[in-house]
This record gives sequence, C-alpha cells and structure tokens, in this order.
Amino acid sequence: MIRRFGETPEPGQRYIRRPGVYVLLPQGRSLLVTWYDDGQNPELQLPGGGIDPGESPVTALHREVFEETGWLIAAPRRIGAFRRFTYMPEYDLWAEKVCTIYRARPVRRMGPPTEAFHEARWMSAAEAVERLGNSGDRHFAGLHLAGL
Repeated sequence: MIRRFGETPEPGQRYIRRPGVYVLLPQGRSLLVTWYDDGQNPELQLPGGGIDPGESPVTALHREVFEETGWLIAAPRRIGAFRRFTYMPEYDLWAEKVCTIYRARPVRRMGPPTEAFHEARWMSAAEAVERLGNSGDRHFAGLHLAGL
C-alpha cells in the first residue's frame, strides 16, 4: 500500500487515477524546485508531472523537468512514492495522484522553462521542506535533508 498524504478523499466523489513522477534535484545544500503561478493557485513544487499514455516513467521525468525548469538531468533513482487526493483546477478533474519520487542530478540549464506559469528556483533544502505546496513533497524533501 502506498502512503497517503494530504486530504482524506471526499465520500462519494469519483477520482481519476493520475500517475506522475517528481524529482529532488540537489546541488550542494540546495534543491532546484519550480514556482508555479497561474494567478490563481501559486505553489512551490518539486519538478515533475503526469506520465503520458505509452510513456515510461523515466522518459516522463526527463520531459517534465525540462518543461518546468529548463534543465537536463542525469542518473534518476526512484526513492519512494505516495498518493494524494486533490482537485486539479487546470484540468477540472478530481484526481488520485500517484506520485513516484526520484532523486537525480541536475546537469545543465538549457534555457527558461517551456511550460507556462513555471519558474525554476534554487533554494536551500531546509527552506523547501517548509515551503513546498504539498505534504508529500515536503516529506520526501525532509528525508533528503536528513540524509536518507
């Protein structure tokens, strides 16, 4: 069973399962994160997102990191997973997000993010643990900070 973070599912609400991949990108004592701000739901996030049909998780991870940060990554390694139940306003969708978390090495910035409303930011791992927008992301950033 995959650990759940966040809100309890609403009774009677139908949720669509959405598998996704997300990554911790450490450099020294900092993490590369993405600031998402569409003017309605600003949030600090681990880079990543949904896996497209027919796409492998690692391919999705590379694509999502590039889209949200403009960075290339290397050596992704799976470190865990969690799920959370949430409403995704950008898709008008109630989702059971199944989030697989990786750790990878940021290799090179190729340019700005190509996905709208995203901005790549470096911040201390300790600050990320406090500011990431969901408790699952904060949990895995905290494990990273603790050296696990």
